Amino acid sequence: MDFTYNWYYAILRLPWTEIGIAFAIFLVIFVFRKIFTRYIFKIIMKIAKKSPVSIFTNMLVAFEKPVRFFIGILGFYLAILYLPIPNELMTVINTIYRSIVIIIIGWGLFNFSSTTSSLFHRISHKMEDGADSMIIPFMSKLTRFVIVLLTITVVAYEWGYDINGLIAGLGIGGLAVALAAQETLSNFFGGVIIVAERPFKKGDWIETPTVEGLVEDITFRSTEVRTFADSLVTVPNKTLANEAITNWSEMQVRRISFTVGIEYATPPDKIEKVVQRIEEMLQNHEEVDKELILVKFSQLSDSSYDIFLYFFTKTTAWVEWYDIKQQMNLNVIRILEEEGVNVAFPSRSLYFEKNPEAFLASVDRNEDDQSK
Repeated sequence: MDFTYNWYYAILRLPWTEIGIAFAIFLVIFVFRKIFTRYIFKIIMKIAKKSPVSIFTNMLVAFEKPVRFFIGILGFYLAILYLPIPNELMTVINTIYRSIVIIIIGWGLFNFSSTTSSLFHRISHKMEDGADSMIIPFMSKLTRFVIVLLTITVVAYEWGYDINGLIAGLGIGGLAVALAAQETLSNFFGGVIIVAERPFKKGDWIETPTVEGLVEDITFRSTEVRTFADSLVTVPNKTLANEAITNWSEMQVRRISFTVGIEYATPPDKIEKVVQRIEEMLQNHEEVDKELILVKFSQLSDSSYDIFLYFFTKTTAWVEWYDIKQQMNLNVIRILEEEGVNVAFPSRSLYFEKNPEAFLASVDRNEDDQSK
């Protein structure tokens, strides 16, 4: 009977007024949370979607669930404040509350990094080559890792842990990892340079002191190049980042240059006529770029008069370029035939004295002297 009385008396002594106020606060905030989720947030989202900048919309989407969770925690925390709780316990509750707020902020930033990654992916796909699609997943993962690490660090600091030792340990560990993976890091930063400067992209024809061919894939460690012998060469990015790179795919026009050697017996007027006709032929050809055309009698070589041709084709495609080059060669041959000019070949002239018998006798004497 005494136990029942004491239990009844203890219940009567509870601060029912404070409990009722605390419950009412929690109920009001819980109802507001429902209203916010169903109505207010949807209205804000409609307004945000009308904005030309989608960052605000992405931020709202990222923080939707964290904010809903925070409203519930806030209601619970405000309700507790009206209860007669001892200071020692209240200190722990405040620490828990601040830790939860830090985690909620980290949660929202983590979600925002994901939505921003998706936005960058869409932007990169709208670009010409989408080359930035390689760096986006890596940067997204790195950003999430940093957010999680910072959240854990701040929560640990909130609970009184010494984070200076943790940061120092991470610094020493990072230094050890960097020393152990110098080659990997060099290739990684080489990949970052290639992505940032973009000297080439997938599908480009490049030439370096190491390799020549078509770029098939670019990663942060290496670049894969398909050579014209149909072999696949994997080149470390550190090597490419430190080499001169010729990107032939960036040509706006493509050069043709060669020399035609004609016989020494060709008279000057014939040479002038051939040069004039070859230049007219190039000027009238629709696939030849008219900005620079050179057809010049360049020099007198050992066995020929040399006519130098230097011009560019409008197309840069290899097969089409070769077709045009073939046409030019055939047209030059036809012009030479029509003008009666012969192509020279390496030759040497031997001249004899007027008295061939004396010359041959001297040759025989020289041979006899050498045999002795």
